[in-house]
Amino acid sequence: MPNNALEIANLPRRDILRLAGLAAATTALTAGARPARAAPSPAPVLPAIKQIDAGVLNIGYLEYGPASGVPVLLFHGWPYDVHAFAEVAPLLAAKGHRVIVPHLRGHGSTLFRSDATPRNAQQAALGADGIALMDALGIRTAVVAGFDWGARTADIMAALWPERCRALVSVSGYLIGSQAGNAKPLPPAAELQWWYQFYFATERGKLGYAANTKAFNKQIWHQASPDWAFDDATYERSAASFANPDHVAIVIHNYRWRLGLAEGESRFDALEARLAAAPPITIPTITMEGDRNGAPHPAPEAYRAKFAAAYEHRTISGGIGHNLPQEAPAAFAQAVLDVSRSAA
Repeated sequence: MPNNALEIANLPRRDILRLAGLAAATTALTAGARPARAAPSPAPVLPAIKQIDAGVLNIGYLEYGPASGVPVLLFHGWPYDVHAFAEVAPLLAAKGHRVIVPHLRGHGSTLFRSDATPRNAQQAALGADGIALMDALGIRTAVVAGFDWGARTADIMAALWPERCRALVSVSGYLIGSQAGNAKPLPPAAELQWWYQFYFATERGKLGYAANTKAFNKQIWHQASPDWAFDDATYERSAASFANPDHVAIVIHNYRWRLGLAEGESRFDALEARLAAAPPITIPTITMEGDRNGAPHPAPEAYRAKFAAAYEHRTISGGIGHNLPQEAPAAFAQAVLDVSRSAA
């Protein structure tokens, strides 16, 4: 094919038109990689939302299954909500588990109990939220599982409070980090995947996210799960949770804190120091990855050594993206069941 504009200009008109057609086709294939609009899906039947005071939060959560069952806590990520587990939770409840699905801080009906509490989303704060929820519900030990922010939360709980965590399922593996580690530059292709983190580092990004939250997060869904043919109704059900009054503040703080651009709370300093040392996880674990995860994520071999007990990694095929529990609920539920049994 011609290499530059001058060569193209000297071609016969029919060849110029042919090249234009090829270019248009290529654009359609790349820019149109998103799946075609899916037929509307029926709304999942969720139990009534419950609320409980837990630490600095009043946490909204869904509960499934018998109160006497082995507890399972399922943590969603950003920009998602409890609907990510709408199919997983009933599968676990049917096997006798007590399943708790909370809204993370800044999402859904989870609210701060005091206006004076910092709208802080550093990693230790979210891990502490999980333990506070268990305390409030009277749960001594539980299987913890999640993806994205939720996987990091579950990882932190397992690393810092292994006596409270029976077993772990973590999408994308070991996600515990530190501000010092995040200060190290990545190769350009990896940095590009984090475009929204750099956007959020600016005041323009904060204003833009506040003004366009739903459209922004829908773009993230497409990027993170390029083969997932979710319909508008599916997205809108989760998008309702982004109307939380603290949502923007929590999201912006989370990403700014990672880059050392925002302070955390001093009460978490000791926990962050322990997390910065990348402690091993010493409870039975299954890590998972979708074969079409479009979000930044480490390779499984990069974190294998961080799991010091019974361990298995599962890659789920079939065009499964970042929101693995919602895209492959049976596979996620099976991992929870299997790791729970291994910890018996």
